[in-house]
Amino acid sequence: MPFTPRTPRVVAARRLQRRRDREATGLFLAEGPQAVREALARPGVVTELFGTPAALDRHADLAARATDADLPVSEVTDEALAALAETVAPQGLVAVCRHLDVPLDRALSGTPRLVAVLADIRDPGNAGTVLRTADAAGAQLVVFAGDAVDPYNGKAVRASAGSLFHLDVVRARDPLHAVGALRGAGLSILATTGYGDDDLDDLADAGRLAAPTAWLFGSEAHGLSEELTAAADARVRVPLHGRAESLNLAAAAAVCLYASARAQRRPVTGHAGQTAHSG
Repeated sequence: MPFTPRTPRVVAARRLQRRRDREATGLFLAEGPQAVREALARPGVVTELFGTPAALDRHADLAARATDADLPVSEVTDEALAALAETVAPQGLVAVCRHLDVPLDRALSGTPRLVAVLADIRDPGNAGTVLRTADAAGAQLVVFAGDAVDPYNGKAVRASAGSLFHLDVVRARDPLHAVGALRGAGLSILATTGYGDDDLDDLADAGRLAAPTAWLFGSEAHGLSEELTAAADARVRVPLHGRAESLNLAAAAAVCLYASARAQRRPVTGHAGQTAHSG
């Protein structure tokens, strides 16, 4: 018989909707087939898969992958699934997953070239969207710094659209310490601010975005702290060519990360505009 909302394992999983229970257990929930697919693709992350009979039939490939990995696949009633899900119209699958974060020094040992630092960003939708954008732009690392939202918040996980499972995720209590570690690993530190001295286009034209870079993003409400802004190698504003007052956090992050991604992938050219070749 399918599990009901009162089945102990469903009750235990539902508690993971609360941050204190996620922190205590080191577990979180990933909802929907896209998130489940990406979680299963990362070995050792998923501990259990819940699904309604209809969803497990519809996504038989995911159920089979979980079974092949010796993971429990538990049928649940529609009511139990609704209790586990946090969306209005759940898609029938929820996975219990282990936390993914790694220490900053370990993440930096992989010599990342593009990093996003979310400093004191509290909105989970924004955080998840920036994480997704960082993944799409080819970043290798996202740092949740200071009083930032829990990356395993249900809304943040959903907004990341599976990208949470593709990147190194670091949680750093001290943003300034994280900036020092990133600089020590050879990354240029660029702070985003609407009042920056450096224009993003000017930095791109000058070739300054081709270097390994860590972008600092602050909350929409308060931006970056004065200490973090001062600690950066440059304070960068995104040019506004129309009449809009500003860009929201997710849009500004996309513009900055893609500017770096393009610069880092552009062939090196000589003074005459010819592509430089080694050897």
